[in-house]
Amino acid sequence: MNRLADLIFSFLGLLFLWPLLVLIGLAVYFTSKGPIFFHQQRVGKWNRDFYLIKFRTMKVDSESKGQLTVGMADSRITSVGKYLRAWKLDELPQLINVFKGDMSLVGPRPEVRKYVRLYSHEQLKVLSVLPGITDYASIEYSNENELLEKADDPEQFYIDTIMPDKIRLNQKFIENPGFLNYIRVILLTIKKIVS
Repeated sequence: MNRLADLIFSFLGLLFLWPLLVLIGLAVYFTSKGPIFFHQQRVGKWNRDFYLIKFRTMKVDSESKGQLTVGMADSRITSVGKYLRAWKLDELPQLINVFKGDMSLVGPRPEVRKYVRLYSHEQLKVLSVLPGITDYASIEYSNENELLEKADDPEQFYIDTIMPDKIRLNQKFIENPGFLNYIRVILLTIKKIVS
């Protein structure tokens, strides 16, 4: 049922949002050098890599300076990128990932391989389901960048505190992946964005 909902919602999302996607693409193109989209290798279901698609919100080659974004004051973020990140609009191209079957609308956020290598045997269970655009951890940590900005060592704080707690929150959906829970997460996400 969830996969059917993913196909319907992602198709309708792409169909109705294409004018907005075009406008965002033009804004990215004309305000900073580089491609419109950012493709990043992430770890998906059954520990398989795939390329997650986002609108580019950072300067080209920013990943060479670290894979974590530390607050909105991060100098690598473009002027348009700040607005896209604030409203989560940079995530919209992931509807393509959902339509292709790399991701679901609801599921644990896919991590980069660097951090998946640090997972315990128990934490690796998070890779037994399709990763998603949103989940309980995404809602709880919608201010993740701000938390990292306040940390003395952002990466260590992410590894020791945020990452384990996000995986713990992932279990709420993994243990109950039914359609009602799927819809509940989507509604909670919309409420969080609006508020």
